[in-house]
Amino acid sequence: MQPRTNGFQPVFCTIVPPHLLDKLSQADDPLLAGPARRTLEADGARRHHRQVTALAWAPHPPRTADPVPTKPHRTLYDCRHGTDLPGRKVRDEGDDPTGDASVNRAYAGLGATFELLLAEYGRSSIDGKGLPLIGSVHYDEKYNNAFFDGEQMVFGDGDGEIFLDFTVAIDVIAHELAHGLTQYTANLTYQGQSGALNESVSDVFGSLVKQYSLGQSAEQGDWLIGAGLLAPRVSGVALRSMKAPGTAYDDDVLGKDPQPASMDDYIETDEDNGGVHLNSGIPNRAFYLLATALGGNAWERAGRIWFDVLTGGELAQNADFAAFARLTVAAARSRFGEGDEVEAVLKAWSEVGVPTR
Repeated sequence: MQPRTNGFQPVFCTIVPPHLLDKLSQADDPLLAGPARRTLEADGARRHHRQVTALAWAPHPPRTADPVPTKPHRTLYDCRHGTDLPGRKVRDEGDDPTGDASVNRAYAGLGATFELLLAEYGRSSIDGKGLPLIGSVHYDEKYNNAFFDGEQMVFGDGDGEIFLDFTVAIDVIAHELAHGLTQYTANLTYQGQSGALNESVSDVFGSLVKQYSLGQSAEQGDWLIGAGLLAPRVSGVALRSMKAPGTAYDDDVLGKDPQPASMDDYIETDEDNGGVHLNSGIPNRAFYLLATALGGNAWERAGRIWFDVLTGGELAQNADFAAFARLTVAAARSRFGEGDEVEAVLKAWSEVGVPTR
């Protein structure tokens, strides 16, 4: 069965959640609060623009007449601290590295994501048809975020006080690009539990790309999202922890990481589209538990189960955690039979309090 495309619309997805930027914007130090406020304003404007343009947006037409590409087509642009996208072209597919480390990191991260999807899951780019991958670096002044706007990747340089350059973490690049994968497959509604699943899927594939590129097993992976992104002054290790949601940072300015690790602590809120960046910690931990229980390379069995659900055409756009969990059980059984995989999936969801029946 092919994934549904009814109501297929791109959304504006950022790696740094609004609640964290809002906390930062209230800091007494203007060096910290100013960039956060400007980032929130810029994100709000982009989000509104995406909502308006999405009304008339349609997916790229299928390129069925041509062979499906087996190599990426990447194009990198430099915004030169402006906000007009995509900016000035600085590197095309096959070009030598430039003297700009941000350009080169973004180029490599886009390529690593393409490679995992093709080599392990037989999918050419995020749309399955070799969609060109576009990235823009040096967006705005001291912009504290990275985002996927339905068409391309965009990276800020950070303020240097709380956040560093958003191209430094390959899982951040892969996370944002994975929003495009979801957009072209299950198209999960960016609200409530389906929105939290949307965010979690991006964290999952962000971690898989990082582990794949480093040659790490599930046991060797750090299961952190955005490790290396926080500046030295911050008391924290990353934006999120899939292994232990709620422990990524505990800082006098940012506060304590509020992510829940199980349904016992599920957060009911109207903020951030119903807490999509918060409650994603619950399915994140379920995936971590599954991957480490199975051992070996996380992309081979655990990742394959998640990919099968995402692309299988059975996942409703407004699916909740329980619906997704049931489909992972079915996917594990379909691909691997009655064995360790099914048992591990059932146990992982049980540990985070999500029913599978």
